Amino acid sequence: MAKWQRNPTGRIAYVNGRYLPHAEAGVHIEDRALQLGDGIYEVTNVIGGKPIDEEPHLDRMERSLRELGIAMPMGRAALKLVMREMIARNRIANGLLYLQVTRGAARRDHVPPKNPPRPTLIITMRAQDMAALAQRMEKGIAVSTQPDIRWGRCDIKTVQLLPNLLAKQAAKQASAFEAWLVDDDGYVTEGGSTNAWIVDAKGTVITRDLSNAILPGVTRKIMLEAMKEAQISVVERKFTVAEALAAKEAFITSATGAALPVVVIDGQTIGDGVPGALSRRIRDLYAEKAGIN
Repeated sequence: MAKWQRNPTGRIAYVNGRYLPHAEAGVHIEDRALQLGDGIYEVTNVIGGKPIDEEPHLDRMERSLRELGIAMPMGRAALKLVMREMIARNRIANGLLYLQVTRGAARRDHVPPKNPPRPTLIITMRAQDMAALAQRMEKGIAVSTQPDIRWGRCDIKTVQLLPNLLAKQAAKQASAFEAWLVDDDGYVTEGGSTNAWIVDAKGTVITRDLSNAILPGVTRKIMLEAMKEAQISVVERKFTVAEALAAKEAFITSATGAALPVVVIDGQTIGDGVPGALSRRIRDLYAEKAGIN
């Protein structure tokens, strides 16, 4: 068997110290994530068997847990070993590694227990369709604007994703790949599972500034560093849907797709209707900085 051939016995999951067949993995029926959405998650891209931007993802994971007052389920060094074991057991070279941490299982009550249970740690992995991703990179994608009805702490990467689900479902029904969420004042916050960017007529890259309204994307952070080093003009501020429609270029970023060009917003063509040169350059700069071959 080749090193990265798909595991013939199926996907492997990790739950609280045990490596299990994916179909047999589960949590307690009173796990607080199941009952109350009391948990957080992270997604790390894996390319060539290597977790990409691993340290920033774990930094954000620890921050999310601190904000909710949930303990780390294990030390970072031990967690990295489990992540690598998951990659090896699933035999996936290019895929997505999902980490979820919940407050644990306890008698159902809205208030967290005084003596907290052991946090639940769940890790799963799946392959990514690299051919489909390459096609989206080459042709660009469409997005659909949807009202942002999420809660007030979007900076915490919680498992409470029902509003995101509804927005992405509406986008799919509009034949769009992603939803761009719009606040009550008409400003784009971010995508349903991505950060949103535009390039104005002067070539300035614009993305929403960090606040409780958006998730501090790891890919966003690395990309901003790469653009600064390349002396690309960037402004972190709010932008309207009208500005996005008038943009020269637009793109989204996430761990699953780097800089993915947006060529249509709400049915209207953006720029020339093809992925722009700056979006492509930014994607290449990110790949170089992230060590992606």
